[in-house]
Amino acid sequence: MKIAMIGSGYVGLVSGACLADFGHEVTCVDKDMAKIEALRKGIMPIFEPGLAELVLKNMREGRLSFTNDLKPCVGDADAVFIAVGTPSRRGDGHADLTYVYEASREIAACLTRFTVIVTKSTVPVGTGDEVEKIISATNPQAEFAVVSNPEFLREGAAIKDFKHPDRIVIGLEDERAREIMTEIYRPLYLNQAPIQFTGRRTSELIKYAANAFLATKITFINEIADLCEKVGANVKDVARGIGLDNRIGGKFLNAGPGYGGSCFPKDTTALVKTANDYGAPLRIIETVVAINDARKLRMAQKIIKACGGSVKDKVIAILGLAFKPNTDDMRDAPSITIIESLKKAGAHVRAYDPESIEQAKLVLNDIIYAGNAYSCAQNADALVIVTEWEEFRALDIGRIVAALKSPIIVDLRNIYRPEDMAKKGVQYTSLGR
Repeated sequence: MKIAMIGSGYVGLVSGACLADFGHEVTCVDKDMAKIEALRKGIMPIFEPGLAELVLKNMREGRLSFTNDLKPCVGDADAVFIAVGTPSRRGDGHADLTYVYEASREIAACLTRFTVIVTKSTVPVGTGDEVEKIISATNPQAEFAVVSNPEFLREGAAIKDFKHPDRIVIGLEDERAREIMTEIYRPLYLNQAPIQFTGRRTSELIKYAANAFLATKITFINEIADLCEKVGANVKDVARGIGLDNRIGGKFLNAGPGYGGSCFPKDTTALVKTANDYGAPLRIIETVVAINDARKLRMAQKIIKACGGSVKDKVIAILGLAFKPNTDDMRDAPSITIIESLKKAGAHVRAYDPESIEQAKLVLNDIIYAGNAYSCAQNADALVIVTEWEEFRALDIGRIVAALKSPIIVDLRNIYRPEDMAKKGVQYTSLGR
């Protein structure tokens, strides 16, 4: 099938490359000509394991191409995916649909035959209805169907998630679209991936509800971690004890500094706004958002306490800047709030991350960036683990302690065991233990 992917960011690029790998003919469209030229040379705009290899393979085999000219590829497409950004709107937190609606108008002008328009971007309930109205108003002669097909990709594991999904959700109101969407995802039948066909509004809500539920699990275990510290319990054992219940499950039950990234913060906020607009407020999700925002600030206070109550003129070494491992994504990363809070308290911050330093430089000023974990720790007054990259999971603790001025380690991901740290003379602080 011929597919046009509008937007070559995280979702569009991963989805386009994977669909091309299934054998479809995919053209990714983006207005950023510098990005298009870089992609044609095999230079990725994001870090995602395996993505560069997948893109280059499908380019060589003629199934994947990149352009800034929307008209020819849309006019020839069986399906056009909208995969543009939907950032939080300033002021009210609602999803900013400017790019979605702009893409809809441009697509409408190019339609020449029946085409399925697929919203892959994360959009509030009712967006598909508005896209349909825009296309009809822009091109009254157009034959088309608007479908919701939300993505469920984890950064750092996106290719695996696309090719081996838990489910594929397709929301439609026009049965003509079912055959085309079924054919697009037919290669996944071999993996027995379940396809759930729903109404369009239901599909749009599934995405938000899923992310809000996962954000709630994270926030729940973070609050339990705080209680564990007060009562002398171990949050890792508590998480395992409840996670073994198959009604609950163990995923997303790791205590940490709060959720971040491109999805959970904006999607929970947008869901709260939508619910209030419809007069059905989601008090649980409102509380989750508030607790998560406060938690990042509390992590900075935890570091300050571990340093004796003050970090003024002290050097704090930060390991991990991206919101999670295996990505360079700094959007709403806990490290940003933590570092800015430490700086306000008078600390000098030195940081290291295996992949996100260039992205971090765009949002974090007046800090020093190190080349590895050990140079980051050199002569620092304390070391803080913020992101659980694999290379931080087996550090030479003796070498780290020798590099530090004081043997203070704050582990916000519970990577190490307190008893092991005690044996090595480390003043060790973790979460919920």
